[in-house]
Amino acid sequence: MTELEYPFDASHIIQKRRSIRRTLLADGTPRIQKRIAVLGGSTTSDIVKTLELFLLNAGIEPTFYESEYAQYFQDAMFPDETLRSFKPDIVFIHTSNRNVTNWPEMTDSAEAVDAKLRAETEKFTAMWRSIQEKFHCPIIQNNFEMPFYRLLGNRDAWDIHGRTNFLTRLNDAFYAFARENESFYINDLNYISADYGLKEWSNPLFWNMYKYAMCFEAIPAFAFSVSNIIKSIFGKNKKALALDLDNTLWGGVVGDDGVDGIEIGQETGVSQSYYEFQSYVRQLKSIGIVLTVCSKNDRENAIAGLNHPEGALKPDDFIVIKANWENKDRNIAETAAELNILPDSIVFADDNPAEREIVRTQIKGAAVPEMDGVENYITTIDRSGFFEVTSFSEDDLKRNEMYKKNALRAAEMASFGDYGDYLRSLEMHAVIDDFLPVYIARITQLTNKSNQFNVTTKRYTPAEMEATFESPDYIRLYGKLIDKFGDNGVVSVVIGRKNGKTLDIELWLMSCRVLKRDMELAMLDRLVERCREAGIETIRGYYYPTAKNNMVRGLFDSFGFEKVSEDANGSTVWQLAVDGYTPKNHVIEVSGNEAAG
Repeated sequence: MTELEYPFDASHIIQKRRSIRRTLLADGTPRIQKRIAVLGGSTTSDIVKTLELFLLNAGIEPTFYESEYAQYFQDAMFPDETLRSFKPDIVFIHTSNRNVTNWPEMTDSAEAVDAKLRAETEKFTAMWRSIQEKFHCPIIQNNFEMPFYRLLGNRDAWDIHGRTNFLTRLNDAFYAFARENESFYINDLNYISADYGLKEWSNPLFWNMYKYAMCFEAIPAFAFSVSNIIKSIFGKNKKALALDLDNTLWGGVVGDDGVDGIEIGQETGVSQSYYEFQSYVRQLKSIGIVLTVCSKNDRENAIAGLNHPEGALKPDDFIVIKANWENKDRNIAETAAELNILPDSIVFADDNPAEREIVRTQIKGAAVPEMDGVENYITTIDRSGFFEVTSFSEDDLKRNEMYKKNALRAAEMASFGDYGDYLRSLEMHAVIDDFLPVYIARITQLTNKSNQFNVTTKRYTPAEMEATFESPDYIRLYGKLIDKFGDNGVVSVVIGRKNGKTLDIELWLMSCRVLKRDMELAMLDRLVERCREAGIETIRGYYYPTAKNNMVRGLFDSFGFEKVSEDANGSTVWQLAVDGYTPKNHVIEVSGNEAAG
């Protein structure tokens, strides 16, 4: 819903919260269901109600547990039966500087201030450890906003007795914990409050009267930030940015003004704004966001504009360049097909409101931000949270290069009359074996991002994946695929739970960038081999239909599994006798993992 997208009207959201909720729940959007425990150091009811809206809009239907007022520590350390039986998928600890109790005094020695800092840090660390032990789920923790007054003026920032200094050091302790714990995330309350305006945010009236940690109208901005973390954890981020060119990446119309006449570079304030936006977009590429062009233009003019000597972006920075006179919604749909991603994974940035409206109405789920004034472009995309980073792997650094190599593969495929000959020409080699610690982060990321080739769409938190990795009750396989164009990285994952002589497949997924390459056949061969080694006689596969995974509806049937049952919703159970299995015909050379080799 556009009213829940940045920049949003906080007053409107607060006033229309119930009607917005009703509309969202009635719109027919398929959503994943998640349980979120909110442990608050202040009043949380309005935060929870607003957070629900943003999550529903992101494709997540939440159920909440709320601690009693200021009982966050007690619930974290000594959860009652209600919280234990709730079994949260995420715990969000909503604290602020109002919950700090060990403030330094002017008479304190440096040692005394350090002791107070340790006491505060240890209180929170104990909570986090307790939650990890009891619930094995991700934790979202606010850091601390700066104080609304400075007793020492500017000295408050660096003097050890200043509250500003104390909170800065306390935040640093939180960040150190986050760096060492993959399933622990910081909601940057310090930044959000500064961005909103600390003076208004921290208005004491709202604490003194209602025990709100922020002013009432700041709640949507705060809830939006928390929702961005949650949707990122559960794989609801966008993957690609489709960019218009004229008056979006540069000022002017390259076809009319010529390359020399477009505005980009350091000469004027306007041209510098376009240069800064291009530089920001190029930084997005560095975190794995796929860049594409969607422009009504002659291709020759588009390439000339992208080769402008003062521009920060060049043609090679884009995986797909659609510069033609087709409708932009069609170009975006074709771009998604070429990238093997869903159209709703794309953010479309265009200065033209008419083009935005067409894409918004024709490409369901695609994000279409309001691009109003080049000086606001960076803020709009940045604050919208499309690309919130909660995990980052080596594959993210290589993603654009991998898509480029896929384009080369596609070009080579077009030159072959026989698909089998094309596959053999790729000289594919797969590494398929039990999980390695170095790949756990990437494997976890895949479980939360892969939607199309995913038979169960089961999601894993880092803690759950670690537990699965360490348990003897599972057969686990990761698959890497290398060909003459390069290494595709970890692209397939299978997890099966041992149940006597049967293996129940809990997860089977594959990255869309290696579809139709026979990788699933190679994975099946290795899975059967591992089952035989473990004394497994039957493999049982499950397919749970979603709005996005129809492509694997017949996967187990194509493998030769026998259908056991099918319910009214289309969920099916399949089984395969291990002894009767014959290895599949494919052209991939397979070996064990790197550690063994």
